Amino acid sequence: MGALGDRMGMVLIEAGPQRVVITMPVAGNTQPYGLLHGGANAVLVEQAGSIGAAMHAGPDHLVVGLDITCTHHRGVRDGIVTAVAEPLSLGRTVTSYEVRITDDEGRLVCTGRLTCLIRPVTPT
Repeated sequence: MGALGDRMGMVLIEAGPQRVVITMPVAGNTQPYGLLHGGANAVLVEQAGSIGAAMHAGPDHLVVGLDITCTHHRGVRDGIVTAVAEPLSLGRTVTSYEVRITDDEGRLVCTGRLTCLIRPVTPT
C-alpha cells in the first residue's frame, strides 16, 4: 500500500482494472472535530484509483495522477470506511475512476474521481 497507505491503516481487499476495494479505519485519520479527515478521503480515492489504473496500464507503464476531486457527503466518527473504485474510462494514455467511500452501514461518505496519465516506462 506504500508508506502513506500503511500509516493510514489501509487494507487492500480486491484489486483489478475493473474494481478495486480498500478499507481504512477512521481512528487515526480524523480532523480536530473527531470526524474522518477530508484529506484522508482524498488519499483513499487516489490510492484506489491509482491501483486500478496501474493494473489497467500493465507492468511496462507507470501511472501518475492528473486530477482528483472529492465530494464529502457525511461525517464519520468511528469504524471502518470502504472505498470501491470502478473505471469511467480506460484509455491507452488516460484513465478515469469513480471512487465511492461508504461507512460500516453502507451509507455514502464521499465520492471522488481520479484521472491518471499512463506513460511507458523508459529505461534509465
